[in-house]
Order: sequence, then C-alpha cells, then structure tokens
Amino acid sequence: MANITRIDPFSVSSIDPFDEVFRGFFRPVRIENTPQPQIKIDVEERDNSYAVHAEIPGVEKENIHVTIDGNQVSISAEVRKENEVKEGSRILRSERYFGKVSRSFALENEIDENGAEARYKDGVLELVLPKKAVNTAKKLVIS
Repeated sequence: MANITRIDPFSVSSIDPFDEVFRGFFRPVRIENTPQPQIKIDVEERDNSYAVHAEIPGVEKENIHVTIDGNQVSISAEVRKENEVKEGSRILRSERYFGKVSRSFALENEIDENGAEARYKDGVLELVLPKKAVNTAKKLVIS
C-alpha cells in the first residue's frame, strides 16, 4: 500500500543541500514553532482517595493554585520572567515559557476539601484528595 505524504513546497527541509549553508545567513538562529506548555498529570485511584502528580517545573510554590469544587479539580501556575538585560548582549533564542498555564479535570467521586493535602518538590506537585463519604440510603422502619 502506498503512503501519502503532504509536501510544503515553501518549507526548507533537510533534503535541500543549501539549507545548512544559508540557515544562519539572514538569521543567527532558526526558530521553530513550539507548542504551549501543559501541566502533565498522573491520577491514581486508591480505596479512599485519589493521588495526583502534576509536573510543573520552574514554578515557585507560591505561584501554584489548586481549587476543588465537588469532583472538579483545577491546577493553575504562573511563571514570571525576570527582566535582566545585560549591557552589550541580545537574546538570540528563548525557549523558556513565561506566563500562566492551567489544567482542570473531573474525578468520579466528590472530594473532601478539608482533608486534601498538597506538596511541591522538585517540580512535581503531589495532591492527596480524599473521597467524600457516600451517603447510603437509609431504610426507615414503619411503626
């Protein structure tokens, strides 16, 4: 079976022999399109709680906010850029992200907000979210 590939005639690819020669001629650095960063999470369900691990590197713990509303969990973080400009230098490429990023997800059970715990170490936010006790139906005795 034949594979179909879309070719962009205006893009410069590594097939072009002049690519390496002219890459830095007009610009010192070639800038690629980079996707916006996301908070990557792992959610583990235990008997009475959920364990969430979220990767948020390069953020101070004061700039991380977690909100719980029923079974909805929202994590947001803000990375702030320090404006330090050195005399006689210019930035050729900056790949570090500065700004806000957030992530929301729903869990099967409601969360007990009072028993929730959060720890942040080495760029990983760890949440322990206890499940709310489920009210079981109560059978009434007729007298």
